[in-house]
Amino acid sequence: MALFLHIDTAVDYASVCISDNEKIIAYAENAATTAHASWIGNAIRELFTSNQLSMNRLDAVAVSNGPGSYTGLRIGLATAKGLCFALNKPLICLSTLEIMANAVKEAPEDLICPAIDARRMEIYTAVYKKDLTILRPPEALVVYEHSFEDLLANHRVLFTGNAVKKLQATITHSNAVFSNIRYSAADMPYLTIKHYSENQFADLSYAEPFYLKAVHFNKN
Repeated sequence: MALFLHIDTAVDYASVCISDNEKIIAYAENAATTAHASWIGNAIRELFTSNQLSMNRLDAVAVSNGPGSYTGLRIGLATAKGLCFALNKPLICLSTLEIMANAVKEAPEDLICPAIDARRMEIYTAVYKKDLTILRPPEALVVYEHSFEDLLANHRVLFTGNAVKKLQATITHSNAVFSNIRYSAADMPYLTIKHYSENQFADLSYAEPFYLKAVHFNKN
């Protein structure tokens, strides 16, 4: 038995789950985007308490580390790092885009394109093959009617994520397929186990959110 805690506060919904390898033992989510910081600590404690589990039994803590909401990413990583420091457990940082792709990898389309809404017509995105091999690395781009046209010319592409409505209203190619499936922390265990078995752990002292774009803080 390998026990993992999975944390995701990267996009709209926040969610946490505990898994025994890939088997989900407990799950909780929060839809109030502005309340992730006040919700997550209590939610994690409640999951362990209600399932009579000790946090000391954890083998690792995994976090969805971006791209995504700047504030959400800081909340998730700070929570994960705090637990890892306190419990002396390893930290696993996962790509939010890869988690989103993993949630729909059983779909029949050739390629998977997770997309995170970055406001206006911009998205954070990447393109994956069915086995989650990355075809195009994460990037920020502005969507227009000919976006992904080179891929759509020869492949059925499944678009997923919270930017789907934006894409659906813009991309009309017949090979474009749109998924309304919402990913969550429950889609993280497969990737967590892969990282854990390969000892792909983040440095607790230096791990930072993967913002993808430069962060500009207001100094006023």
